[in-house]
Amino acid sequence: MHYSIFSLARAALGGHRAWTPAWRDAQPKPEYDVVIVGGGGHGLASAYYLAKEHGLANVAVLEKSWIGSGNVGRNTTIIRSNYLLPGNIAFYERSMRLWEKLERDLNYNAMVSQRGVLNLYHSDAQRDAYARRGNAMRLCGVDAELLDARQIRKMLPFLNFDNARFPIQGGLLQRRGGTVRHDAVAWGYARGASDRGVDIVQNCEVLGFAFEKGRVAGVETTRGPIRAKKIGLAVAGNTSRLAALAGLRLPIESHVLQAFVSEALKPLIPNVVTFGAGHFYVSQSDKGGLVFGGDLDGYRSYAQRGNLPAVKDVCEGGMALMPMLGRVRLLRSWGGIMDMSMDGSPIIDTMNIPGLYLNAGWCYGGFKATPASGWCFAHLIARDEPHPAAASFRLDRFARGAILDEKGQGAQPNLH
Repeated sequence: MHYSIFSLARAALGGHRAWTPAWRDAQPKPEYDVVIVGGGGHGLASAYYLAKEHGLANVAVLEKSWIGSGNVGRNTTIIRSNYLLPGNIAFYERSMRLWEKLERDLNYNAMVSQRGVLNLYHSDAQRDAYARRGNAMRLCGVDAELLDARQIRKMLPFLNFDNARFPIQGGLLQRRGGTVRHDAVAWGYARGASDRGVDIVQNCEVLGFAFEKGRVAGVETTRGPIRAKKIGLAVAGNTSRLAALAGLRLPIESHVLQAFVSEALKPLIPNVVTFGAGHFYVSQSDKGGLVFGGDLDGYRSYAQRGNLPAVKDVCEGGMALMPMLGRVRLLRSWGGIMDMSMDGSPIIDTMNIPGLYLNAGWCYGGFKATPASGWCFAHLIARDEPHPAAASFRLDRFARGAILDEKGQGAQPNLH
């Protein structure tokens, strides 16, 4: 069904009984040209662009649970391209440009809201660092503005300016950044891929791999064996566990990152705000809840839940920035399993087993990278060569010493 004001009117006149499912809940076929393991944002986007840009329709996306049950539905919905290093700026800016036309492309309301992302600074050194970042962005054609305290006060008068332990001196603003409804991203890409012939297979967990003559030939699943010429892995925090089934060891660790939502409030925060003196970021959802998060829980885990010390640290950062948060009740929290690379940058590459492709190591940047990740991963699978925007995300960069140290955040980041 094509969504428009006319289809909405027809459905309303018919008592809303004519709506059809957004995508086909497909039964797995015995064989495909390409199998994407992981029904999250990256896996679904990869399948969508394989069909749309490369004409590959004999594709399946295998999800061990239900669509949207992983990290694509467990994040704080922020999109931005305010990165520093050349290998990352071009990639995330491509993602931002894809976000800007996503709803027209998918014919689906993903609630893309370019409300702006503001990173606050609290010292002269931090100001210089943000000025450098902003200049790097602008040299690559990405919008960036360095604001002073007066401009910040006019934009966000409710912040703690006068009695702050860490006085706000200014901030780096990317106006094109903002938020997107995370569930809608999964649903929109699933619908778009399904419309182009891709099979979306839910409740289908991969248990192992089949090999023939030194190359991958298929997967063993809870719904039987499925043969494939090419297999792409896009399973975020479960990447190491799945790669181990193929006998591979990767430079990735899985960590828990928590996120939180408060009770609904009247419109308060107009954009996304990050605290420069601690790891805290906050925005306000369309339902009124404040959505915020902070740092990793600090230990390796495959559990989609966190612990209380991280909750305390996040709330302390929020209180330092906005003391009025002390009067707000926390509604719920959840955890996502982050696939943390040792240099804080992703991996999109072939592997040393022919026919096996890797999409992993997204650290904090997984959700905002969804469109570009799918675009570049589809290019890699279809053409067996890296897309220029992801050329720096090779797996062998750790061996070559060509790391992209945007923010090394593994268990022992001091060792790289």
